[in-house]
Amino acid sequence: MKKHDPIRAQLALDVLQQFRVIYGSMRQHFRDVENRCNLPGSQMWVLQEVQQEQGIGITELAARMGIHQSTCSLIVEKLVESGHVSKVRGKSDRRRIGLQLCPPALEALSRLPGPAEGILPAALSGLPEVALKTLQINLHELIVHLSHKNDAFASKPLADIMRNSDTGE
Repeated sequence: MKKHDPIRAQLALDVLQQFRVIYGSMRQHFRDVENRCNLPGSQMWVLQEVQQEQGIGITELAARMGIHQSTCSLIVEKLVESGHVSKVRGKSDRRRIGLQLCPPALEALSRLPGPAEGILPAALSGLPEVALKTLQINLHELIVHLSHKNDAFASKPLADIMRNSDTGE
């Protein structure tokens, strides 16, 4: 049996509190997005990506967002149904379907209180490469020690994970 090490225990609590700050800040951001834009953060992220590249296809969109293509398709379908996005056939390749913003999307985007993808991806992109690599290595080690890890979360938007934690889904 391991002897209680108060310094190590305090360090673990300090790190836990850092995770709480990250998690709570993300939840607050996504609530702000939803309250101001009347759409979940994942849908706002799709709108932001389509705004940056009108005509983008679902495969490229999913790759940009780092999510599974089927997850991306479901988000896009909700946006099509709500009239925020329309699907258009490519001019040179009629088989290719691209996405275009509709007027309600522009209105929602104008109310966006910060990065649609969330504050964590924005913060990560601002880190130096060496810090990102160190964080990647250390988080991998942490994940290895999780007793109930679920790798499926890796391909879901953070906004949906945060949102579903509020609703119990």
